Amino acid sequence: MPPDRAGTARTGIGYDSHRFAPGGPMILGGVKIPSEVKLQGYSDADAVAHAVTDAILGAACEGDIGSMFPDSDSANRNRDSMAMLSVAVERIESRGFAVVHADVTVIAEQPRIGPHGAAMRDALAGVLHVSPNAVSVKGKTNEGMGWIGRGEGLACIAVATLAEVAR
Repeated sequence: MPPDRAGTARTGIGYDSHRFAPGGPMILGGVKIPSEVKLQGYSDADAVAHAVTDAILGAACEGDIGSMFPDSDSANRNRDSMAMLSVAVERIESRGFAVVHADVTVIAEQPRIGPHGAAMRDALAGVLHVSPNAVSVKGKTNEGMGWIGRGEGLACIAVATLAEVAR
């Protein structure tokens, strides 16, 4: 019989990337950022929310965003990605997990993440049921290299830590 794992920490990693398309604003981490471009995708293309969703689902061994919200389902067309993250949080909580911490890196030449980081932290914290002090959002450039450096889109990497809670 396996040992009691209540309180055990689990870590998940999420990744997402989207191309830029004309017309803003851009939505990242639930925040509308003034921009001449937006992210192209089936939902609202919030790459931050998508990466965090995959990170928490991965930590709980509950699949990924594509299995929960397939693009073959018209109900997911233009869907709010923060609402999708909320559904994923409900799923992992119903399985006996709680989010402890999330760390997000946005890799982009534009927009600059720093001026919007606090708002993203607050928005993500509310959905994840944690304090904003348990969410980190930071931006990095790709130093002009590759498709990100050419300004074709952006990518996000997220790490989430979950704890198993006694039920």
